[in-house]
Amino acid sequence: AGLAVTAGLGFAMVPWLRKLKFGQTILDIGPKWHKSKQGTPTMGGLMFIIGTVAAIAVTVITDKLTGGDIVASGSLVPSEMYTRLWSGLVMALSFGLIGFADDYIKIVRGRNLGLTIKQKTLAQLLVCVAYLMGLYMSMDGAPYMFVPFVGMVEIGFFHWIFGIVIIYASVNAVNFTDGVDGLCSSVTVTAAVSLGVIAGLKGLFGFSMAAAALAGACVGFLFWNKNPAKVFMGDTGSLALGAAFACTSIMTNTEVVSLIIGGLFIVETLSVMIQVVYFHFTHKRVFLMAPIHHHFEKKGWAETKVVIRFWIMAFILAVLGLASLLTL
Repeated sequence: AGLAVTAGLGFAMVPWLRKLKFGQTILDIGPKWHKSKQGTPTMGGLMFIIGTVAAIAVTVITDKLTGGDIVASGSLVPSEMYTRLWSGLVMALSFGLIGFADDYIKIVRGRNLGLTIKQKTLAQLLVCVAYLMGLYMSMDGAPYMFVPFVGMVEIGFFHWIFGIVIIYASVNAVNFTDGVDGLCSSVTVTAAVSLGVIAGLKGLFGFSMAAAALAGACVGFLFWNKNPAKVFMGDTGSLALGAAFACTSIMTNTEVVSLIIGGLFIVETLSVMIQVVYFHFTHKRVFLMAPIHHHFEKKGWAETKVVIRFWIMAFILAVLGLASLLTL
């Protein structure tokens, strides 16, 4: 359902975004061949956001009408299951709204600069705290998470610290990964499927269903975002994807495992941090360009080669993440 709705929306939304002249502004400091993408419609993340929500709604409603309750069925208290799922969905939509505001300002001003770093950070932190507060109030017992080779560990007050770090880092790491046609959405498919499998193994079928809806929607988006991209997801999409990845790992208490599954996102973020810090002190660069996917483009890799190689890496990391569940 997520795939069908998202792919189908493209036939209406891509021409609509182009008609509104919601085009992407390409930075001059980027690869020169990216200049040909100037004006490609952005905010395409709306497509898979709508697709994911529609798929979840169809599944939940259909299940209710046939006498089931996929959200409440699982290893947690039904009320906590509902709170975790719906609060996670609201949180992802809230981050998508922040991204939408950022994209809209960029389009209106005709430059690749939307919300300021302070504005974006403040908005993201407010959403993080509100989401974590909702989770904490609905918990039946102390917060905990799974640590490979150790097991379930009660984290107490660190629920807030780990939660904010995981959400904020994930959202911005996924945002860094969005820079090559099809890269962010294809890597997110692998991550979503992995977290969906984990949720299923833990008996959290509502969360598994939501992860499957997200994965399907991202595949549907790839029909329009694969090279050469007819639409970009923009911050509207990348921030929502990062939030969805973070909240799914939190909902399944696998925050540490998600660091393995989302290892490629971490690599992208570290490449930016290393570049900035090293250049600050030496005025030299470690990479030809950061994030690291642009480094390989500068080395002569075609965009399709970058996507395929990075997707293979993401798949290997996903398998390692799932394998870490067998350490006990």
